Amino acid sequence: MSKPKRSMRLRRSQLAVPGVSEKMLTKAAASQADHVFCDLEDAVAPSAKAGARQTIVDALNNLDWGNTVRCVRVNDVTTEWCHEDIISIVEGARENVDTIMLTKPMTVSDVLFADKLLSQLEKKLDLKKRIGLECLIEEVEAMYNVWDIAHCCERLECLIFGMGDYAASQGMAVKHIGGTGGYPGDIFHYPRYQLTIACRAAGIDAVDGPFANFKNDAAYREECKRALALGMVGKWAIHPAQIEPALHVFSPIKEDVDFAREIISVYRKAEAEGIGSVGHKGVMVDAASARLFQNTVDRADLIGM
Repeated sequence: MSKPKRSMRLRRSQLAVPGVSEKMLTKAAASQADHVFCDLEDAVAPSAKAGARQTIVDALNNLDWGNTVRCVRVNDVTTEWCHEDIISIVEGARENVDTIMLTKPMTVSDVLFADKLLSQLEKKLDLKKRIGLECLIEEVEAMYNVWDIAHCCERLECLIFGMGDYAASQGMAVKHIGGTGGYPGDIFHYPRYQLTIACRAAGIDAVDGPFANFKNDAAYREECKRALALGMVGKWAIHPAQIEPALHVFSPIKEDVDFAREIISVYRKAEAEGIGSVGHKGVMVDAASARLFQNTVDRADLIGM
């Protein structure tokens, strides 16, 4: 069985923006972030959620977002707001919203609810493009079901590891979101690894979640590097100061891209000559190594390097 084609959106830096703030939404549209999610969940008080929907719609329709992925994070399916969040945003912004981010799905049925509602809206509004779906994995139940969630529908483009709520759900003793709590090694290694495996097998993106201490640039960069090493494509930015570090870490350097393209060219030449492996500049090149270097080339191509 062939693996589905992965979504072709940049997600090196996903910037969180409160949906109630016109000022912050305006700044976000002008930022260098690949992806901005306008938040209707944690960043918006219950009494302000209805009004925030229109604030977000106005921003999506009237601001110049350039090539930024325009996403809206909605409330979870157990709340009284979820269905109206999705309906209001899609009816108001139509093709000006690229993806909907669903919070706290526990099982496949939660994701399919959003998928079917989006399908109904696309048909009703005669939309010319499909709206993507992104899901936050932030509860132990969701992590237990992450494989099934990752494979549940074609609309799904991305899973994000929401380590803040996840740490609370598991009863982990960490002092701030994204911190290790003094645990030897990376306390979030296993859930990150499990989520990334599920995403890669399903052909969708895996993204790392927030790091609360936005003034600690070195620690944030280290967390980006850990996520990248596991195969994640990006990380959240809860403050504009975290945009540049994420873009830097999740972008290959030119020398590595040039070398990767060179290695692939050498392998293809050898393969055409009936040779299975060949040495090149101290590197043994075969099908496996060419495939590994192809990941670097694919990332560079998506960025436009």
